[in-house]
Amino acid sequence: MEGYAIVNLLEIEDSVSGRVEGLEGRFARTRLDSRDLGVSHFRYAPHLRASTGHRHGQQEEAYIVVAGAGQVLLDGTVHELHHWDVVRVAPEVVRAFAAGPEGLELIAIGGPKPAGGDGEMLEVVWPD
Repeated sequence: MEGYAIVNLLEIEDSVSGRVEGLEGRFARTRLDSRDLGVSHFRYAPHLRASTGHRHGQQEEAYIVVAGAGQVLLDGTVHELHHWDVVRVAPEVVRAFAAGPEGLELIAIGGPKPAGGDGEMLEVVWPD
């Protein structure tokens, strides 16, 4: 293993395409050959609101808004997101995202991933 890695996130295959209309997701952990660090790229089409969210058993995450704006649903509470906002989420908090009229583009950074993963997908309800 090299002591470094350089990866272009947009050159990684979109592994979400086809499963959720209007959502792209690229995961770089294995391409970076990283034991302790996950970096992912998500692109939400304009006005897309996720019907599912997720939480973790151990993995803390941070999300950086790199383009557009939208909302994040954190344990049932909606928070507005703007360009360059950073959101840190404790493992047990259920999180889901919604894009504004110009879409939403995020970089997600996660800590060490337990063997087999520790994510749990959940249906979410957005308050109206």
